[in-house]
Amino acid sequence: MQWRSVLLGLLLLRLALQALLALLPALAPGLCLRRRFPFPFPPPSGAAGSSHWGSLLWRDGDGGGAAAGGDDYERRYSGAFPPQLRARLRDAARGMFVFSYDSYMQHAFPRDELDPLHCRGRGPDLRDPSNLNINDVLGNYSLTLIDALDTLAVMGNSSEFQKAVKLVIDTVSFDKDSTVQVFEATIRVLGSLLSAHIIITDTKQPFGDMTIKDYDNELLHMAHDLAVRLLPAFENTKTGIPYPRVNLKKGVPPDSNNETCTAGAGSLLVEFGILSRLLGDSTFEWVARRAVKALWSLRSNNTGLLGNVVNIQTGHWVGKQSGLGAGSDSFYEYLLKSYILFGEKEDLEMFNDAYRNIQNHLRRGREACNEGEGDPPLYVNVNMFTGQLMNTWIDSLQAFFPGLQVLIGDVEDAICLHAFYYAIWKRYGALPERYNWQLQAPDVPFYPLRPELVESTYLLYQATKNPFYLHVGMDILQSLEKYTKAKCGYATLHHVVEKTKEDRMESFFLSETCKYLYLLFDEENPVHKSGNKYMFTTEGHIVSVDERFRNSLWQDILPGEEDGAEKIKPNELKAVNFSSNCNRVPDERRYLLPLKSNYMRQIDRMVGLI
Repeated sequence: MQWRSVLLGLLLLRLALQALLALLPALAPGLCLRRRFPFPFPPPSGAAGSSHWGSLLWRDGDGGGAAAGGDDYERRYSGAFPPQLRARLRDAARGMFVFSYDSYMQHAFPRDELDPLHCRGRGPDLRDPSNLNINDVLGNYSLTLIDALDTLAVMGNSSEFQKAVKLVIDTVSFDKDSTVQVFEATIRVLGSLLSAHIIITDTKQPFGDMTIKDYDNELLHMAHDLAVRLLPAFENTKTGIPYPRVNLKKGVPPDSNNETCTAGAGSLLVEFGILSRLLGDSTFEWVARRAVKALWSLRSNNTGLLGNVVNIQTGHWVGKQSGLGAGSDSFYEYLLKSYILFGEKEDLEMFNDAYRNIQNHLRRGREACNEGEGDPPLYVNVNMFTGQLMNTWIDSLQAFFPGLQVLIGDVEDAICLHAFYYAIWKRYGALPERYNWQLQAPDVPFYPLRPELVESTYLLYQATKNPFYLHVGMDILQSLEKYTKAKCGYATLHHVVEKTKEDRMESFFLSETCKYLYLLFDEENPVHKSGNKYMFTTEGHIVSVDERFRNSLWQDILPGEEDGAEKIKPNELKAVNFSSNCNRVPDERRYLLPLKSNYMRQIDRMVGLI
């Protein structure tokens, strides 16, 4: 009888322990999850050389510390992310930028871009003016140096920031016989000059001492000079929509194309608006806002959607595809960001209407991200007039959209769309420029080091603080290091399957990709801790959100403005700031997978990963 009592006592003890473990998630979710799902990587060692990539990153099953049992996804992604590993990843992201920047300065400056395979500089293709892939971007004005300025500041490198600013002031001129795309010159060059000027003149200096001795607003004057050279694109157009290209010395070329894309013409308002408000000159904001309203007036009466290519003289839609990728993406982004920065309620109203129409006509799949049956949510390309599917591909630029959804608080839907793009990344170690979701294969297989997935990963982490997104960032770092690193920088992947390289490193790799990776792992960065509010432009340039950009003296002359139009108040910004919408994700899921493992597995299966 005694052994039966002992056995009964042990059985009761086991039942009590099981009950206690079942209660722990509610009582101490962080502790319980760390116990059940330890991070699947060895703790970082303090030995010399431990920061080498070989010991920093692991694939599934390499050195894993996962507990037996449980779900594979939970074992890989859930639980704590050790601060030592996070610090080493931050340093790795900084090292990626430094290697690329130093290589550009050594081998390419003052030319626009670095050829990382042959360690030489690249400028406009003067022999072939029709080579728009190069000539739209490269204007013979040290593009990479300018585009990288605020990344130097964000990473706290005051000495190199000051040196780079002086180089720009002393060596760069826009009085060049270069025909460039208005959109690219605006977001890459104008935006960076304005961002660096704002950093230099910030009285708080949150990034360290970034002031320039005897600085006399030279970067602002340069931005003004460039913008004046872009203004001819807005002249002699019957709709107010600008020409796509302009010669910096001669104006609009005589043989200029009358067709432009929606994003190219409608994504100038942030940079032009900042310039106008810093100068007290309404001209630049006026022409940019007129272009946005002209495009908005051409949307379909049936669906409310816009196409992707329009004739600037007739207003006729040449490209009738409505989507979230190339040709359309930043138009929607800047409707919202213009509202955040300038406080014009009209911008928010346009964005809300656009977002509603996107949900009604472009979104496919089940209604909820994390519950229910059916395919996962996906945004497809449709005919702007009918809403009917036009093709079965999506492009890598669309990966920005989860980040935009975070800014408006639609975090749950952002989680699903981000997971889809991350699954494609996991399959190829990069994002193909176009991916056919029906064929489960790339349609356009190159990857030019684009930042959009990293950007959305960073913003989703800021909104949820879920360590899953740190693992995603680590995967991206690993892939970039393994597949794109070259002799003198990081190179475009010519083919994501074959992993062949092209001899090009676009400037946005330094202004965006490296910056977002660094900020993802740098929890203590002034962007997060200084108390200032910041917003990123579509090129990743950082601008402060403050009162001076919500004040203007020309409301009566802006197109369509009415006297006394309602503006956003400073304390209303939290309504659209991603950090205030974290409660959209329940607290009990902060350290679980953001997407349930069965849905994550479904997405992996859809892209042919499993």
